[in-house]
Amino acid sequence: MTSSRSHAGAPREPDLPPYQVVLTETDWGSLQTAFGSGEDLPRVLTQLLEPDPKVQVTTLWELGELVGHQNTIYEATAPAVMYVAGILTHPAAMTRRPYRDVPIRATLLGWLASTLHDASDEIVARNKEYCPGFLAPGTTVAAFRELRPMLYRAVAPFLRDSQEDVREAAVIAALLLAEHPALAWHRAHLAVHARRILDASSDDPNRRVAWRALEAWGHNPPGQEPLSEEAEDRGPHSDGRGDLEPPF
Repeated sequence: MTSSRSHAGAPREPDLPPYQVVLTETDWGSLQTAFGSGEDLPRVLTQLLEPDPKVQVTTLWELGELVGHQNTIYEATAPAVMYVAGILTHPAAMTRRPYRDVPIRATLLGWLASTLHDASDEIVARNKEYCPGFLAPGTTVAAFRELRPMLYRAVAPFLRDSQEDVREAAVIAALLLAEHPALAWHRAHLAVHARRILDASSDDPNRRVAWRALEAWGHNPPGQEPLSEEAEDRGPHSDGRGDLEPPF
């Protein structure tokens, strides 16, 4: 894959492979998940394209258990994330969620953000204290983090989506992706989106991601950091199976 230059002279992010290519050309059986090999992942991933939103949401929860159990990045996490990012424009992503009149796309983006948080600068820095080789070249986490420019290109079109839930989930994913040095030129306009999250969102984990991004990029976030230190392990909000229940 090659990169071209944008009209502003900044590097254009590389293309994400089509989700069909990710599905068929990945040797899933050779990749580690939380519960063994990834040989069952093609079935799981394909179910995300089912027209039944309850099947989609349950499948996304199952996928999270396989490739993100206990907030861990596994060998199969990277291609699974690439697949999910690749189906954001698929018609199945526009299925309406149960009990919430917004597209499944918001749930997919929320899942991506939650998974990205598990390999974020904050989590990596914390883990390196106890495991110095955690981010060494060639490690699973290091390889996963190198996908961020490619993933950003798949997420960016939804930063100004007409649906608020989709827009917020895309912003949170983009803020985490923009920790990659190659995406630094996006940070100025992402800071505007981050401030909107702080102004309007009621989701504290999402607000915390926005606040921390502004702080890390020297933008003086307003007020105190959302959430307490005891809540540091909470990443961006991801609905999971909660999407199958009425919002009491």
